[in-house]
Amino acid sequence: MTTLNQHRIGAGEALVLVHGVGSRWQVWEPIIDTLAESFDVIAVDLPGFAGSAPLPHGTTVDTLTDALADFLATAGIERPHLAGNSMGGLIALNLGARGLARSVTAFSPIGFWDTPGRIWCQQSLGKSKALARQVGPAVPTILGTAAGRTAFLGLVFGKPWAVSTRVAIDTARGVIDAAAFDDALASFSDVALPEIGGLADIPVTIAWGNRDILLTYRTQSRRARAALPDAEHVTLHGSGHTPFYDDPAACAKVLRDTIARQL
Repeated sequence: MTTLNQHRIGAGEALVLVHGVGSRWQVWEPIIDTLAESFDVIAVDLPGFAGSAPLPHGTTVDTLTDALADFLATAGIERPHLAGNSMGGLIALNLGARGLARSVTAFSPIGFWDTPGRIWCQQSLGKSKALARQVGPAVPTILGTAAGRTAFLGLVFGKPWAVSTRVAIDTARGVIDAAAFDDALASFSDVALPEIGGLADIPVTIAWGNRDILLTYRTQSRRARAALPDAEHVTLHGSGHTPFYDDPAACAKVLRDTIARQL
C-alpha cells in the first residue's frame, strides 16, 4: 500500500499531476487553481521526493510508476486524467499504456532522447545538484537576484529571471533534499518507451517548450512526434523544460483541450 503526500483541491473528474525528478507537487501551483475550477485535482509528491517517504527497495522510473499505480488503486482513484512533467511525463504515459488513465498530457517527457541527449540530461542535473550543495548557504543570496536565477535555473525554466526568489529556492532545495534523486536519475539509463497499448484508445498530448534545453526541444519533440504519431503535439513558445511558470495559461489550456477530447 503506497501512501503519498498530496495536495487535493476542486471537484469533478479526477486529474492527477506528476512532477519530475528532484521536483515536488508545488511545481504545478501556477495552474492548480485554474484546473480546480473543473476537476478534482490531485498533485502528488512521488516516493523519495519532497513530502513522500522513499520506497523501501530502491527507486527507478519503473518502481515509481508502480508506486503511483498502487497509490491510485489504494485511494480508489479509478482511471483519472494524468498529467506529468519530465520524468512524470513518462510515468503518466506508462500508466496510460496500462489502461489506467482517461487521458494523458505529458510536458517534455523523458525517454525520447538519443544516447548523447540522455547523458546530457543526467550529467546536467547531477552537476546542478553538486553545485547547489557546494555553494550551500549562499543559495538564497544567489537566487535572490535575477542574474543568479538565470545562471542556476536555465535548465528548468524558460524565463528563470522572472520566477520569484521563493520559487527559485524551493526548486533548488527540491533537488538537494530529494532522497530518491540520485537513484531515479541513474535509472534514466534503462528507461524504455511504453508499448502503445492503451495509449491508442485515449487522448494523448505531448507538449514541449521551445526553450527546453534540458530535453532539447528541436530533436526530442521530433522523436516524440515520430514515436506517437496519433497523439496531439503542441509547442509552448517561450517556455522551458518546466513550463508552468513560463506560460501558465497555455499549460492549463493544453490540459483542458486534452481532456475535452475524451468527451
